[in-house]
Amino acid sequence: MTETPGGARPAPASGPPRATAVPFLLRWSVLLVAVTCWELAARARGSVYFPPPLQIARHTRDLWFSGPAGHLFLTPAAVDTILPSLGRMAAGFTLAAVAGITLGITVGRSRRAYALCNPVLQFARAVPPPALVPVFVVVFDFGTPMQVASIVFSAVWPVLVNSAEGARATDPLRLEVAAVLRLTAPERLWFLVLPSALPRIFAGLRLSLSLCLILMVFSELLPGSDNGIGFTLTDALTRSDLLTVWSALMLLGALGYLLNTGLLAVEKRLVGPGSSAGRTA
Repeated sequence: MTETPGGARPAPASGPPRATAVPFLLRWSVLLVAVTCWELAARARGSVYFPPPLQIARHTRDLWFSGPAGHLFLTPAAVDTILPSLGRMAAGFTLAAVAGITLGITVGRSRRAYALCNPVLQFARAVPPPALVPVFVVVFDFGTPMQVASIVFSAVWPVLVNSAEGARATDPLRLEVAAVLRLTAPERLWFLVLPSALPRIFAGLRLSLSLCLILMVFSELLPGSDNGIGFTLTDALTRSDLLTVWSALMLLGALGYLLNTGLLAVEKRLVGPGSSAGRTA
């Protein structure tokens, strides 16, 4: 290190601040404190409506996760409850993602198409999903097609709008360079538009995933459902089986956390840790 003419040593160049890893226990401390308070309060009160979390966890394990290891510890009740719900949710999310990204990129790349379609998009995304249940019942009748259709219709809008906004945000200078280099339309889409829109696309996918979980449960609360987590909720409620009700709620929370964590891992792999995907349109 060299000295300055005045004899003082220059301050070392400081690089970008490094993010300190939050310890595992610190990240989960709020949840741990909340569960502990719930456990103590529930045992002190002794109310049948608010059982202790440990009792709910034991009931959840016995009900769905006490099967043989060869079946991933899933019981027959879990196969009849969890797998149909995940199947409907996966189908709805996949269809919503494919349709939303395709239509969003198409609309976003055309200024005229965006100006024409934007009012329709804003109107359609504002329609509450329960209001469309009679329409879906008439078109699809009760059953899995109606449930998947209701999921797709409501979950497609965040992906579509964010994809269109991401496509519109592509740097015009890069597009001009691509034109000079005579890149084809598929090459411009793959190498320029999609990478530029990817953070916004993942922002829409995260919103869509949470909507899919909510709508999956809602669709299974409707008449005509005979399996799934939503059906289990209503069936347990009619039988006053409050432990199963709380177990289903705990299961939904765990599924939401795991699915969101998986999507965040994919986003980090494709976009990078410094993306701005948390911003939505």
